[in-house]
Amino acid sequence: MNEFSKSEAYAAAGVDITAGYRAVELMKQHIARTVTPGVCSDVGGFGGLFELDLRGVTRPVLVSGTDGVGTKLKLAFLMDKHDTVGIDCVAMCVNDIICCGARPLFFLDYIACGKNVPERIEQIVKGVCDGCVQADCALIGGETAEMPGFYPVNEYDLAGYSTGVVDKDRILDNKSMEAGDLLIALPSSGVHSNGFSLVRKVFDVEHRDLKAPLEALGGKSLGESLLTPTRIYVKPVLALLEKVRVKGISHITGGGFYENIPRMIPQGLCASIREKDVRVLPIFDLIAETGKISRRDMFNTFNMGVGMCLCVAKQDAEQALSILRQQGEEAYLLGEIVPGAEKIRLW
Repeated sequence: MNEFSKSEAYAAAGVDITAGYRAVELMKQHIARTVTPGVCSDVGGFGGLFELDLRGVTRPVLVSGTDGVGTKLKLAFLMDKHDTVGIDCVAMCVNDIICCGARPLFFLDYIACGKNVPERIEQIVKGVCDGCVQADCALIGGETAEMPGFYPVNEYDLAGYSTGVVDKDRILDNKSMEAGDLLIALPSSGVHSNGFSLVRKVFDVEHRDLKAPLEALGGKSLGESLLTPTRIYVKPVLALLEKVRVKGISHITGGGFYENIPRMIPQGLCASIREKDVRVLPIFDLIAETGKISRRDMFNTFNMGVGMCLCVAKQDAEQALSILRQQGEEAYLLGEIVPGAEKIRLW
């Protein structure tokens, strides 16, 4: 902590730079848990340094992704619970880059707030570090910006960025996908981090008790269920890629099935999925019933219980399921690839 850096004029304008130093000191214990062999710098410098270990990688390609948590943060504000949204932030980035077959290397976060409360910043960064540990990547830097007058005192925004590496010859593409290939579902943990503008409208979250247990959710409260962090699929997917040829991966985020699954399907082929084969989580039934939302709109907005969809050859499906289940995933067959121009057929 820099004891000589203090501006009374800046503090009078609403920015306490000493709170920033305090927040950094508090988060260091969490960041230490994410250190991997490539990390070459400590927190507090002007840039995060990472040494690439390219042993076994013939033609390295860097893959990057950036995202935020969105209006799910409003639930964190209402619940005054800030230690899980960081997991969401990491998940939204690393789950995207593994769709290319890349291994995440490092992560950086950005927190903008109305007032820097060091203990709250620590909880946010703790979540980020929890996510990095799950993804086996290092948190090598970040930024906390105190912006009074721009954000309300008790609110903040959170975004992140991750870089991974993949051998060019092992980048996933859909060139070998063909009719008869099978689709595998990796279950989600809940709503994840998409569709919360609709969720908040449906449940009128600002005017209801978010902590009351609900029978429809197995005794969990609505707030607890909605704040369940996004599942991170890095380790099981990388374990699968070591043994099985995967022909395509879709991370099911905003836009649901209809927007995301077609992104891995080549022209002339279609993902055929029976709606009854989708293991829909109770939270989605509650959203649909409360908001009187059509099934079509539900599948075009939410993940509906499927956080990631993978495509493999029919003869590789059982081995793929076995590997994923050994990694703790309750993976199951979701559908198949058939000829067709529409790219997805949900029936």
